[in-house]
Amino acid sequence: MDRELLLLGLLRQQEMHGYQLYDFIERDLSYCTDMKKPTAYYLLNKMSESGWISEEQIQDGNRPPRKVYTLTSQGEEAYMRLLRENLAQHTPPNFSDDIGLAFLDSLEIVEAIALLQIRRDAVTAALGEIQDAPSHHGSLQLVIEHQVRFLSAELDWLDELITQLTERAVPQ
Repeated sequence: MDRELLLLGLLRQQEMHGYQLYDFIERDLSYCTDMKKPTAYYLLNKMSESGWISEEQIQDGNRPPRKVYTLTSQGEEAYMRLLRENLAQHTPPNFSDDIGLAFLDSLEIVEAIALLQIRRDAVTAALGEIQDAPSHHGSLQLVIEHQVRFLSAELDWLDELITQLTERAVPQ
């Protein structure tokens, strides 16, 4: 239901056509959702059938007609219900990267350190991208701040792990 909440929340701010929605998600929210374009359109159709949003064909000049989506009163109710559910729940994160950590001792320490350093570089780059993102007004800024905190904590943890492994690799 998180994806429905995302789409309803964006449509609550303003009516949009599908490409506008997807472009905004891809440009400004890609670090917190992996929604693909077909999924967005599938959910828009499903929400339209449920009466949560309405569709209107708009012709703009010589461009092909586009469906513009608008939140309905039923959609507002669904949005508020989903928002309350989302904010009240805690979903423990699953870090697929941790699977490799479970088998870290299968590698020589020097190789493990080198691979973790590559991971650290990727986290540093991701953190830099988010920190360089333009500031947003209101609640959307909270998403950016949360991602910055998470990636900063991940960097700290990786630094500690790399230090521990390095100390084990170098005989005292």
